[in-house]
Amino acid sequence: LHAGGVIGTLEDFLPDNIRGKMLPLQEAIIKIHMPRKWEDVERAKERLSFDELFFVSLATQKARLEWKKKVYVDTFEVEAQKLDEFLKSLPFKLTGAQERVLKEIIADLKKGVAMNRLLQGEVGSGKTVIAAIVSYLTYLNGLKTLYMAPTEILAFQHFETLKKLLESFGIKVGIYTGSKKAAKDVDIVVGTHALLSSKLATENVGLVIIDEQQRFGVEQRTILRNRLPVGSKAKVPHFLTMTATPIPRTVTLTLYGDLDLSVIDEMPKGRQIIKTYLVPEKKRKDSYEFIEKKIKMGDQAYVITPLIEPSETIVTAKAAKEEFEKLKKVFPKLNLGLMHGRLKSREKEAVLRDFRERKIHILVSTSVVEVGM
Repeated sequence: LHAGGVIGTLEDFLPDNIRGKMLPLQEAIIKIHMPRKWEDVERAKERLSFDELFFVSLATQKARLEWKKKVYVDTFEVEAQKLDEFLKSLPFKLTGAQERVLKEIIADLKKGVAMNRLLQGEVGSGKTVIAAIVSYLTYLNGLKTLYMAPTEILAFQHFETLKKLLESFGIKVGIYTGSKKAAKDVDIVVGTHALLSSKLATENVGLVIIDEQQRFGVEQRTILRNRLPVGSKAKVPHFLTMTATPIPRTVTLTLYGDLDLSVIDEMPKGRQIIKTYLVPEKKRKDSYEFIEKKIKMGDQAYVITPLIEPSETIVTAKAAKEEFEKLKKVFPKLNLGLMHGRLKSREKEAVLRDFRERKIHILVSTSVVEVGM
Protein backbone atom coordinates (compact mmCIF):
# COMPACT_ATOMS: atom_id res chain seq x y z
CA LEU A 1 0.00 0.00 0.00
CA HIS A 2 2.04 2.92 -1.28
CA ALA A 3 2.04 5.53 -4.03
CA GLY A 4 4.14 3.34 -6.29
CA GLY A 5 1.79 0.33 -6.06
CA VAL A 6 -1.90 -0.07 -6.79
CA ILE A 7 -2.66 3.23 -5.07
CA GLY A 8 -0.47 4.98 -7.60
CA THR A 9 -2.80 3.91 -10.41
CA LEU A 10 -5.81 5.63 -8.81
CA GLU A 11 -6.95 8.87 -10.38
CA ASP A 12 -8.57 11.50 -8.24
CA PHE A 13 -12.04 12.06 -9.70
CA LEU A 14 -12.59 15.33 -7.84
CA PRO A 15 -11.54 18.48 -9.69
CA ASP A 16 -9.50 20.99 -7.67
CA ASN A 17 -12.35 23.50 -7.43
CA ILE A 18 -14.50 20.90 -5.59
CA ARG A 19 -11.72 19.22 -3.58
CA GLY A 20 -10.43 22.53 -2.22
CA LYS A 21 -8.11 21.95 0.75
CA MET A 22 -9.09 18.31 1.24
CA LEU A 23 -6.49 15.57 0.73
CA PRO A 24 -5.99 14.02 -2.73
CA LEU A 25 -7.55 10.56 -2.99
CA GLN A 26 -4.24 8.65 -3.01
CA GLU A 27 -2.97 10.44 0.07
CA ALA A 28 -6.27 9.97 1.93
CA ILE A 29 -6.27 6.20 1.36
CA ILE A 30 -2.65 5.85 2.49
CA LYS A 31 -3.19 7.95 5.63
CA ILE A 32 -6.40 6.19 6.66
CA HIS A 33 -4.51 2.86 6.64
CA MET A 34 -1.09 4.01 7.85
CA PRO A 35 -1.49 7.24 9.81
CA ARG A 36 1.56 8.76 11.47
CA LYS A 37 -0.46 11.06 13.70
CA TRP A 38 -4.07 11.62 14.70
CA GLU A 39 -4.41 14.55 12.30
CA ASP A 40 -3.73 12.15 9.39
CA VAL A 41 -6.78 10.09 10.41
CA GLU A 42 -9.03 13.12 10.73
CA ARG A 43 -8.05 14.61 7.37
CA ALA A 44 -8.33 11.23 5.62
CA LYS A 45 -11.80 10.66 7.12
CA GLU A 46 -12.85 14.12 6.00
CA ARG A 47 -11.96 13.35 2.38
CA LEU A 48 -13.36 9.82 2.27
CA SER A 49 -16.57 10.81 4.08
CA PHE A 50 -17.05 13.64 1.62
CA ASP A 51 -16.69 11.16 -1.26
CA GLU A 52 -19.47 8.97 0.16
CA LEU A 53 -21.91 11.87 0.54
CA PHE A 54 -20.86 13.33 -2.80
CA PHE A 55 -21.73 10.11 -4.65
CA VAL A 56 -25.08 9.78 -2.81
CA SER A 57 -25.89 13.37 -3.74
CA LEU A 58 -24.90 12.77 -7.37
CA ALA A 59 -27.12 9.67 -7.49
CA THR A 60 -30.14 11.54 -6.13
CA GLN A 61 -29.60 14.44 -8.54
CA LYS A 62 -29.25 11.98 -11.44
CA ALA A 63 -32.49 10.30 -10.37
CA ARG A 64 -34.13 13.73 -10.17
CA LEU A 65 -33.09 14.62 -13.71
CA GLU A 66 -34.20 11.24 -15.07
CA TRP A 67 -37.54 11.60 -13.32
CA LYS A 68 -38.11 15.04 -14.83
CA LYS A 69 -37.70 13.50 -18.29
CA LYS A 70 -40.67 11.21 -17.67
CA VAL A 71 -43.70 13.20 -18.70
CA TYR A 72 -47.29 12.71 -17.73
CA VAL A 73 -49.28 12.65 -20.95
CA ASP A 74 -52.20 14.76 -19.73
CA THR A 75 -51.92 17.50 -17.14
CA PHE A 76 -54.47 17.23 -14.35
CA GLU A 77 -57.63 19.27 -14.67
CA VAL A 78 -58.47 20.73 -11.26
CA GLU A 79 -62.05 21.97 -11.12
CA ALA A 80 -62.15 24.68 -8.45
CA GLN A 81 -65.87 24.18 -7.75
CA LYS A 82 -65.59 20.41 -7.17
CA LEU A 83 -62.46 20.87 -5.05
CA ASP A 84 -64.26 23.50 -2.97
CA GLU A 85 -67.25 21.18 -2.49
CA PHE A 86 -64.96 18.42 -1.27
CA LEU A 87 -63.12 20.73 1.14
CA LYS A 88 -66.45 21.91 2.57
CA SER A 89 -67.48 18.28 3.14
CA LEU A 90 -64.56 17.76 5.52
CA PRO A 91 -65.42 17.81 9.25
CA PHE A 92 -62.75 20.49 9.78
CA LYS A 93 -61.12 23.42 8.01
CA LEU A 94 -57.65 22.98 6.54
CA THR A 95 -54.83 24.74 8.34
CA GLY A 96 -52.75 27.37 6.57
CA ALA A 97 -49.91 24.85 6.24
CA GLN A 98 -52.23 22.27 4.67
CA GLU A 99 -53.54 24.84 2.19
CA ARG A 100 -49.97 25.82 1.25
CA VAL A 101 -48.93 22.20 0.75
CA LEU A 102 -52.06 21.49 -1.31
CA LYS A 103 -51.24 24.41 -3.61
CA GLU A 104 -47.69 23.05 -4.10
CA ILE A 105 -49.06 19.62 -5.01
CA ILE A 106 -51.73 21.00 -7.37
CA ALA A 107 -49.02 23.06 -9.11
CA ASP A 108 -47.11 19.79 -9.66
CA LEU A 109 -50.18 18.06 -11.08
CA LYS A 110 -50.65 20.86 -13.62
CA LYS A 111 -47.06 20.84 -14.90
CA GLY A 112 -47.32 17.89 -17.26
CA VAL A 113 -44.31 16.33 -15.49
CA ALA A 114 -44.74 13.48 -13.02
CA MET A 115 -44.72 14.70 -9.43
CA ASN A 116 -42.12 13.26 -7.06
CA ARG A 117 -42.80 15.01 -3.75
CA LEU A 118 -42.01 14.26 -0.10
CA LEU A 119 -44.61 15.45 2.41
CA GLN A 120 -43.32 15.84 5.95
CA GLY A 121 -45.49 16.51 8.99
CA GLU A 122 -45.97 15.35 12.56
CA VAL A 123 -48.48 12.67 13.49
CA GLY A 124 -51.83 14.44 13.63
CA SER A 125 -50.80 17.32 11.35
CA GLY A 126 -53.18 16.17 8.61
CA LYS A 127 -51.08 14.35 5.99
CA THR A 128 -53.80 11.72 5.38
CA VAL A 129 -56.35 14.42 4.56
CA ILE A 130 -53.98 15.89 1.96
CA ALA A 131 -53.56 12.37 0.53
CA ALA A 132 -57.35 12.01 0.37
CA ILE A 133 -57.73 15.32 -1.48
CA VAL A 134 -55.05 14.41 -4.03
CA SER A 135 -56.67 10.98 -4.49
CA TYR A 136 -59.99 12.73 -5.14
CA LEU A 137 -58.37 14.94 -7.81
CA THR A 138 -56.86 11.81 -9.37
CA TYR A 139 -60.30 10.19 -9.46
CA LEU A 140 -61.79 13.26 -11.15
CA ASN A 141 -59.17 12.85 -13.88
CA GLY A 142 -60.25 9.26 -14.52
CA LEU A 143 -57.24 7.62 -12.87
CA LYS A 144 -56.62 5.31 -9.91
CA THR A 145 -54.58 5.69 -6.73
CA LEU A 146 -52.33 3.17 -4.95
CA TYR A 147 -51.74 3.94 -1.26
CA MET A 148 -48.96 1.90 0.37
CA ALA A 149 -48.52 1.69 4.15
CA PRO A 150 -45.72 -0.12 6.03
CA THR A 151 -47.99 -2.32 8.21
CA GLU A 152 -51.42 -3.95 7.97
CA ILE A 153 -52.59 -1.97 10.99
CA LEU A 154 -51.83 1.34 9.29
CA ALA A 155 -53.19 0.09 5.96
CA PHE A 156 -56.57 -0.76 7.51
CA GLN A 157 -56.66 2.59 9.32
CA HIS A 158 -56.03 4.52 6.10
CA PHE A 159 -58.60 2.32 4.36
CA GLU A 160 -61.28 3.24 6.92
CA THR A 161 -60.34 6.95 6.90
CA LEU A 162 -60.42 7.22 3.11
CA LYS A 163 -63.76 5.44 2.95
CA LYS A 164 -65.28 7.95 5.38
CA LEU A 165 -63.94 10.91 3.42
CA LEU A 166 -64.48 9.70 -0.15
CA GLU A 167 -67.28 7.16 -0.49
CA SER A 168 -70.01 9.81 -0.38
CA PHE A 169 -68.49 11.15 -3.63
CA GLY A 170 -68.95 7.79 -5.36
CA ILE A 171 -65.29 6.77 -4.95
CA LYS A 172 -64.68 3.07 -4.24
CA VAL A 173 -61.84 2.24 -1.85
CA GLY A 174 -60.32 -1.27 -1.71
CA ILE A 175 -57.82 -3.02 0.54
CA TYR A 176 -54.92 -5.25 -0.57
CA THR A 177 -52.68 -6.82 2.11
CA GLY A 178 -51.19 -10.22 2.78
CA SER A 179 -54.38 -11.36 4.51
CA LYS A 180 -57.11 -9.39 2.74
CA LYS A 181 -57.48 -8.77 -0.98
CA ALA A 182 -60.53 -6.70 -1.89
CA ALA A 183 -59.27 -4.48 -4.69
CA LYS A 184 -61.39 -5.33 -7.74
CA ASP A 185 -63.16 -2.52 -9.59
CA VAL A 186 -62.08 0.18 -7.15
CA ASP A 187 -60.69 3.68 -7.57
CA ILE A 188 -58.22 3.62 -4.65
CA VAL A 189 -56.29 0.58 -3.43
CA VAL A 190 -54.82 0.79 0.07
CA GLY A 191 -52.29 -1.88 0.99
CA THR A 192 -48.91 -2.98 2.30
CA HIS A 193 -45.91 -4.49 0.51
CA ALA A 194 -48.53 -6.73 -1.14
CA LEU A 195 -49.08 -3.89 -3.63
CA LEU A 196 -45.75 -4.93 -5.15
CA SER A 197 -47.33 -8.25 -6.16
CA SER A 198 -47.63 -8.86 -9.87
CA LYS A 199 -51.04 -10.41 -9.17
CA LEU A 200 -52.54 -7.00 -8.45
CA ALA A 201 -54.02 -5.33 -11.52
CA THR A 202 -52.60 -1.82 -11.67
CA GLU A 203 -53.75 -0.41 -15.00
CA ASN A 204 -54.40 3.30 -15.28
CA VAL A 205 -52.74 4.30 -12.01
CA GLY A 206 -52.22 8.05 -11.90
CA LEU A 207 -51.05 8.47 -8.30
CA VAL A 208 -48.92 6.43 -5.88
CA ILE A 209 -48.87 7.45 -2.22
CA ILE A 210 -46.27 5.91 0.10
CA ASP A 211 -46.81 6.41 3.83
CA GLU A 212 -43.84 6.40 6.24
CA GLN A 213 -41.57 6.25 3.19
CA GLN A 214 -38.38 5.76 5.22
CA ARG A 215 -39.63 2.27 6.13
CA PHE A 216 -39.58 1.22 2.48
CA GLY A 217 -36.30 0.63 0.67
CA VAL A 218 -35.38 2.48 -2.50
CA GLU A 219 -35.59 -0.82 -4.40
CA GLN A 220 -39.17 -1.42 -3.22
CA ARG A 221 -40.26 2.04 -4.34
CA THR A 222 -38.51 1.51 -7.67
CA ILE A 223 -40.22 -1.86 -8.16
CA LEU A 224 -43.60 -0.30 -7.49
CA ARG A 225 -42.86 2.56 -9.88
CA ASN A 226 -41.51 0.39 -12.71
CA ARG A 227 -44.06 -2.42 -12.62
CA LEU A 228 -46.99 -0.11 -13.28
CA PRO A 229 -48.11 -0.82 -16.86
CA VAL A 230 -48.73 1.95 -19.33
CA GLY A 231 -52.45 2.64 -19.24
CA SER A 232 -54.61 4.51 -21.70
CA LYS A 233 -53.95 7.83 -20.00
CA ALA A 234 -50.94 7.50 -17.71
CA LYS A 235 -47.34 6.83 -18.67
CA VAL A 236 -45.80 7.49 -15.27
CA PRO A 237 -47.86 8.03 -12.10
CA HIS A 238 -47.43 10.96 -9.78
CA PHE A 239 -45.60 10.00 -6.57
CA LEU A 240 -46.38 11.45 -3.14
CA THR A 241 -44.31 10.05 -0.28
CA MET A 242 -45.10 10.97 3.33
CA THR A 243 -43.23 10.84 6.62
CA ALA A 244 -43.80 11.92 10.21
CA THR A 245 -40.07 11.72 10.90
CA PRO A 246 -38.43 15.17 11.04
CA ILE A 247 -35.65 15.23 8.45
CA PRO A 248 -32.91 17.88 8.80
CA ARG A 249 -32.43 20.04 5.71
CA THR A 250 -28.88 18.75 5.11
CA VAL A 251 -30.06 15.12 5.19
CA THR A 252 -33.00 15.99 2.94
CA LEU A 253 -30.72 17.53 0.34
CA THR A 254 -28.33 14.57 0.46
CA LEU A 255 -30.58 11.53 0.73
CA TYR A 256 -33.82 12.86 -0.72
CA GLY A 257 -32.43 15.32 -3.25
CA ASP A 258 -34.49 13.68 -5.97
CA LEU A 259 -37.70 14.71 -4.19
CA ASP A 260 -39.43 18.07 -3.92
CA LEU A 261 -40.19 18.81 -0.26
CA SER A 262 -43.42 20.05 1.33
CA VAL A 263 -43.74 20.51 5.10
CA ILE A 264 -46.90 20.73 7.22
CA ASP A 265 -45.52 22.78 10.10
CA GLU A 266 -48.82 23.69 11.75
CA MET A 267 -51.10 21.49 13.83
CA PRO A 268 -54.91 21.73 13.45
CA LYS A 269 -56.70 23.88 16.04
CA GLY A 270 -58.00 22.03 19.05
CA ARG A 271 -55.32 19.35 18.95
CA GLN A 272 -54.17 18.48 22.43
CA ILE A 273 -50.61 19.50 23.21
CA ILE A 274 -48.46 16.40 23.66
CA LYS A 275 -46.04 16.49 26.57
CA THR A 276 -43.20 13.97 26.73
CA TYR A 277 -41.48 12.97 29.96
CA LEU A 278 -38.61 10.60 30.73
CA VAL A 279 -39.56 8.54 33.78
CA PRO A 280 -36.62 6.91 35.63
CA GLU A 281 -37.03 3.41 37.04
CA LYS A 282 -37.30 4.69 40.63
CA LYS A 283 -40.40 6.71 39.68
CA ARG A 284 -42.09 3.96 37.69
CA LYS A 285 -44.58 3.28 40.50
CA ASP A 286 -45.55 6.95 40.56
CA SER A 287 -46.15 6.84 36.80
CA TYR A 288 -48.47 3.84 37.20
CA GLU A 289 -50.45 5.74 39.83
CA PHE A 290 -50.64 8.71 37.46
CA ILE A 291 -51.95 6.47 34.64
CA GLU A 292 -54.58 4.91 36.91
CA LYS A 293 -55.70 8.35 38.09
CA LYS A 294 -56.09 9.55 34.48
CA ILE A 295 -58.06 6.44 33.50
CA LYS A 296 -60.45 7.00 36.42
CA MET A 297 -61.00 10.49 35.01
CA GLY A 298 -62.10 8.94 31.69
CA ASP A 299 -58.82 8.87 29.76
CA GLN A 300 -57.13 5.87 28.10
CA ALA A 301 -53.47 4.83 28.01
CA TYR A 302 -51.42 3.69 25.06
CA VAL A 303 -48.16 1.83 25.72
CA ILE A 304 -45.74 1.42 22.79
CA THR A 305 -42.96 -1.17 22.75
CA PRO A 306 -40.39 -1.83 20.00
CA LEU A 307 -40.65 -5.64 20.01
CA ILE A 308 -43.30 -8.35 20.14
CA GLU A 309 -41.30 -10.78 22.30
CA PRO A 310 -38.14 -10.40 24.45
CA SER A 311 -34.87 -10.35 22.52
CA GLU A 312 -31.57 -11.87 23.60
CA THR A 313 -29.61 -9.31 21.61
CA ILE A 314 -31.63 -6.19 22.46
CA VAL A 315 -31.91 -6.68 26.21
CA THR A 316 -33.07 -3.13 27.00
CA ALA A 317 -36.01 -3.13 24.61
CA LYS A 318 -39.35 -3.95 26.15
CA ALA A 319 -41.46 -6.57 24.40
CA ALA A 320 -45.21 -6.09 23.93
CA LYS A 321 -46.24 -9.51 25.26
CA GLU A 322 -43.98 -9.20 28.29
CA GLU A 323 -45.14 -5.66 29.06
CA PHE A 324 -48.77 -6.69 28.56
CA GLU A 325 -48.50 -9.47 31.16
CA LYS A 326 -46.67 -7.16 33.55
CA LEU A 327 -49.23 -4.38 33.27
CA LYS A 328 -52.11 -6.82 33.80
CA LYS A 329 -50.66 -7.46 37.27
CA VAL A 330 -50.08 -3.75 37.89
CA PHE A 331 -53.66 -2.85 36.86
CA PRO A 332 -55.74 -5.93 37.79
CA LYS A 333 -59.04 -4.00 37.73
CA LEU A 334 -58.53 -2.47 34.28
CA ASN A 335 -59.11 -3.92 30.80
CA LEU A 336 -55.94 -4.24 28.73
CA GLY A 337 -55.52 -4.92 25.01
CA LEU A 338 -52.54 -6.21 23.03
CA MET A 339 -51.71 -5.24 19.44
CA HIS A 340 -48.83 -6.50 17.29
CA GLY A 341 -48.03 -7.58 13.74
CA ARG A 342 -48.49 -11.32 14.32
CA LEU A 343 -52.17 -11.00 15.14
CA LYS A 344 -54.62 -11.92 12.40
CA SER A 345 -56.34 -9.02 10.66
CA ARG A 346 -59.64 -9.91 12.31
CA GLU A 347 -57.99 -9.82 15.75
CA LYS A 348 -56.33 -6.45 15.06
CA GLU A 349 -59.61 -4.93 13.94
CA ALA A 350 -61.35 -6.24 17.07
CA VAL A 351 -58.69 -4.79 19.40
CA LEU A 352 -58.81 -1.38 17.69
CA ARG A 353 -62.61 -1.38 17.73
CA ASP A 354 -62.67 -2.16 21.47
CA PHE A 355 -60.15 0.60 22.13
CA ARG A 356 -62.17 3.14 20.13
CA GLU A 357 -65.34 2.09 21.97
CA ARG A 358 -63.40 2.56 25.25
CA LYS A 359 -63.83 -1.09 26.28
CA ILE A 360 -60.04 -1.20 26.67
CA HIS A 361 -58.40 1.12 29.18
CA ILE A 362 -54.77 0.42 28.26
CA LEU A 363 -53.56 -0.66 24.81
CA VAL A 364 -50.09 -2.22 24.53
CA SER A 365 -48.80 -2.09 20.96
CA THR A 366 -45.65 -2.46 18.89
CA SER A 367 -46.48 0.49 16.62
CA VAL A 368 -48.10 3.89 16.71
CA VAL A 369 -51.64 3.74 15.41
CA GLU A 370 -54.07 6.61 15.09
CA VAL A 371 -57.14 5.20 16.78
CA GLY A 372 -59.34 8.12 15.76
CA MET A 373 -59.74 9.80 12.35
